[in-house]
Amino acid sequence: MAGTRKIAAILVADIVGYSRLAGADEDRTLSRLRGLRSDLIDPAIDAHHGRIVKRTGDGSLIEFRSGVDAVRCAIEVQNGLVERNAGLPAERRIEFRIGIHLGDVVEESDGDLMGDGVNIAARLEGICEPGGICLSGAAYEQVRDKLKEIFVDLGEKELKNIARPVRAYRLALDGNAAKSEPAEPTAPARLALPDKPSIAVLPMQNMSGDPEQEYFADGISEDIITGLSKLRWFFVIARNSSFSYRGNGIDVKRAARELGVRYVLEGSVRKGGNRVRITAQLIDAATGNHLWADHYDGDLSDVFALQDEITKKVVAAIEPRLLEAEGLRSQGRTPKDIDAWDMVIRANSLFWRLTNTESEAAIAMLKRAVELYPDYAPAQSILAFMLLMTRYAVWTSSEFEPQVKETAALAARAAQLDDSDPRAHLALAFVALTRRQTDEAVEEFRRALELNPNFAAAHGYLGLALALDGRSDQAIDHIEQAMRMSPRDPQNSMFNMALSVAHYLAGRYTEAVGFGRRSVQQREGLIAGHRMYIASLAQAGQIDEARASLQRLMELQPNISIAWIEEYVPLTAGPMAKFIEGMRKAGVPEE
Repeated sequence: MAGTRKIAAILVADIVGYSRLAGADEDRTLSRLRGLRSDLIDPAIDAHHGRIVKRTGDGSLIEFRSGVDAVRCAIEVQNGLVERNAGLPAERRIEFRIGIHLGDVVEESDGDLMGDGVNIAARLEGICEPGGICLSGAAYEQVRDKLKEIFVDLGEKELKNIARPVRAYRLALDGNAAKSEPAEPTAPARLALPDKPSIAVLPMQNMSGDPEQEYFADGISEDIITGLSKLRWFFVIARNSSFSYRGNGIDVKRAARELGVRYVLEGSVRKGGNRVRITAQLIDAATGNHLWADHYDGDLSDVFALQDEITKKVVAAIEPRLLEAEGLRSQGRTPKDIDAWDMVIRANSLFWRLTNTESEAAIAMLKRAVELYPDYAPAQSILAFMLLMTRYAVWTSSEFEPQVKETAALAARAAQLDDSDPRAHLALAFVALTRRQTDEAVEEFRRALELNPNFAAAHGYLGLALALDGRSDQAIDHIEQAMRMSPRDPQNSMFNMALSVAHYLAGRYTEAVGFGRRSVQQREGLIAGHRMYIASLAQAGQIDEARASLQRLMELQPNISIAWIEEYVPLTAGPMAKFIEGMRKAGVPEE
C-alpha cells in the first residue's frame, strides 16, 4: 500500500563522536544516554507534542506538528545538555547536532517517515556545529516571527543527494561560555572560597530603556538573594556587595574573584507594553561553564506577585543545579581532601540514580560521614531521609530494611544540631510517614516549608504524604507546585509516582496510569513506581498490560506479595484496601 503524504516538521538529531564515546567507555556512555533520554529528551519531546519515529544507537528522527514545537524542543534539549555537561571533560561530553526542516514527507503504514522532507533535515544535521541547531529556510519562515530567538543566515547550502541548494539558518543559543575580559593587572587576589558552595547574585540588568523599571529589576535580584540565603547549603554574598557591580558589561570572573565565590547568577529584565521577560543564567566562574539558564514571562499588572513567582522558580531551579555541579566537582578530589560536605554531596548524587548498588554506596558514604563528623547536621538528616526513602521506594528485601528507631534517632539528632535546617524536618517527616503517622508527617513537612518556602522537595513529599492518606486534591496541589518550582529535578520520578497515587485513590485510573508510566520511564529503578503503575493498569481494565508489567516488577522485586505490601507500603487503612484491590486484580500473590 502506498504511503500517505503530508506536511510535517522533522527534527533529526545525532550524537557528536558517538563511536569515540562508546569505544572509550561503552557502559558509561549507554547509561548516560539512557538517563538523558528519560530525564531530558523524552520529556521535552512529549511536552512539545513530538512523536519519535525511530531511533538508531546515536540518533533520532522526530516528527512535530509545527516548526515552532520542533525548535522549542530542540532549544530545551540543547540547553539541558549544556547544563548536564557542565564540569565534564570535553572527551566525556554527550553533544548533539540537530537539523530541522518543514516539508513534504511520506508516512508509511508502520508510522515511518520517508522522502525529501526527512533527507533535508538529516543533511542539515550533518552540517550543524556540535551543540547547535540548523534550520532550513522553510522551517525558518514558519518560526521567525513566533520565537524571540536569534537566527544566523548561513546562505544557500549544497546538501548531499538533494537536487537544489537549501537555504540554512543557525539558531544562536544562549548556552555558550560566558565572555569575559582579561583581569586588570591591579585586580586584587582571589579571596579564599568558603567551605560550602558560594554564590553571588549580580544586579539584574534593566534592558527596557525605562528607568522606572530599575526598581523592578533590583527587586527581583534582592528577592533571589533572600531566597538563596534560606538554603542552608550555600554561602550567599550580601546585597550591598553584589550591587556594587551594577552596570553593563560585568566581568563575571572578575566579580567572582573579588567576592570570593565560585558561582554567579546574572540576568536581565526587558519590558514590552505591560509584559516583561526576565532571563537568568547560573555560571561556574572557575570554568566559565553555564550550569543553568531560563527565562520567565509575566504580566506587570501585579508586580509584587510576579516578583514572588519568579523568585520561587529561580531559587528552586538553582538548588539542584548547584548540588549537581558540586557533586561533579567533588569527584575530582583525592580521598585526603574529602570533607563532610563532599561526602554528603557525593552521596546525594549517587542516591538519586535509584539503583540498589548506588543507593547502598550512598548510604555507606553517609554513615562514614556521620562517624567522622558527628556534629554535622546535614549528614545526619540526609542519611535518615535516604534510609527511609529506600524502605519505601528503592530496596525490596528485608536484609536492607533500616530500623525505623535508628533513623528516627538520626533525624532527631539532626534537628537537635540545627533546628532551623529544613532538611532535618524533612527527615523527621519521613520517620512519621513510615510509621503511618500522617498528621505528624504533614506538620513536619510544613515546618520545613516555613523555614524555606522555596524548598521544592518539601512540597513534593508533603504531597506524597497527603496522597498516601487519600487526600488527593490537596496532594496534587503540592506535587504540581514542586514540579513547577524544579521541573528537571531527579526527584520528579517520585513526584510523578505520587501523582499516580493521588489520581488512583480518587478513582481517576486513566490519569493514574499515565503518571505511573511516566514515573517508571524516568527512573527504571523506582520500584514503588512500578507497583503503582501495575495497580493503576489493573483498575483501568488493562489486565493484560498489568500482568505483563507485574512480570517486570517480579524481576526487580522477587518477594513482592500482598503481605509485603501490607507490611511495608505506608498507605493508611482506606487507601491500602483500595491499592491491594488493584494489585490482586493484577495477580500479585498473597504471600
